[in-house]
Amino acid sequence: MSIKQLVKEKLPKHIAIIMDGNGRWANKRSFKRIFGHREGMESVKEIVRACCELDIKALTLYAFSSQNWKRPEHEVEALMGLLKKYVRSEVNELNQNNVRLQGIGDLNKLPKSVINVFNEAVEITRNNTGMVLSVALSYGGREEILNAVSKIANKIETGELLSADLNELTISENLYTAGLPDPDLLIRTSGEMRISNFLLWQIAYSEIYVTDVLWPDFRKDDLYRALIEFQNRKRRFGLTDEQISEG
Repeated sequence: MSIKQLVKEKLPKHIAIIMDGNGRWANKRSFKRIFGHREGMESVKEIVRACCELDIKALTLYAFSSQNWKRPEHEVEALMGLLKKYVRSEVNELNQNNVRLQGIGDLNKLPKSVINVFNEAVEITRNNTGMVLSVALSYGGREEILNAVSKIANKIETGELLSADLNELTISENLYTAGLPDPDLLIRTSGEMRISNFLLWQIAYSEIYVTDVLWPDFRKDDLYRALIEFQNRKRRFGLTDEQISEG
């Protein structure tokens, strides 16, 4: 795959990725699961850099779901340690590349040490104007929508918002991803055909690309393949081919 095959005008503004397959990658090599997560971090580094080079406006990575807390305690602890290590090692490069880091999800459930490291990196990159890198941590799509509904209900109770004024934009403005465009492209690695409670509201019209490549093996050439397929698709948004042609 070559970057020369990509048409800048047809690239997505926002890419979301379900990074799946770390455990299977490790099991196939008779390694402990944590080795898959470590190698997956190398994929994160390469994909973030590739998206910066392509001037992608937003990249959202599904790093740790609200259901992942049910995993064995030692695995969760190792994942939290890897997260801290990644943030500490990459924050300077993110800052140099004008990337703004943010977390989405129920971040208060994270260990205090992780929250401190992550918040420090968020603060360092706060004023950057390039790509927005959103890391979904302790995240669930249903929980996100429920949280948005709760915030809206409170605004109605206090008179800040009238129920008659509710619309789709009201929901979007109260999600964790407020201020970001909805993902144009959702990528899932490892071949699983499900969305795993990820960005349920936001991906209503996203193009979905599923690859059998496990996340630790997913590198920029694999990203280019996804982007080439994306730019060759015809996005309809509920319209017919004739309506799109006339538009």
